[in-house]
Amino acid sequence: MSRFLQGLRRFRRNEWELVASVLIALGVVMMMQPVALWLYSYSFIVTLIGTVMFIIVSHFPE
Repeated sequence: MSRFLQGLRRFRRNEWELVASVLIALGVVMMMQPVALWLYSYSFIVTLIGTVMFIIVSHFPE
């Protein structure tokens, strides 16, 4: 866990790509759920943030 946190602090690609992928997956799950309208309302924003974050992070060093 400490290696993961150090990678986040040093802006390493692998750790930040994992965070971006989790945001994308969270946004898709929020979009598919039938229960809460507010989750559906924010799902596009969460997915968009994850996608843009993934594009930016792909330029970070290994």
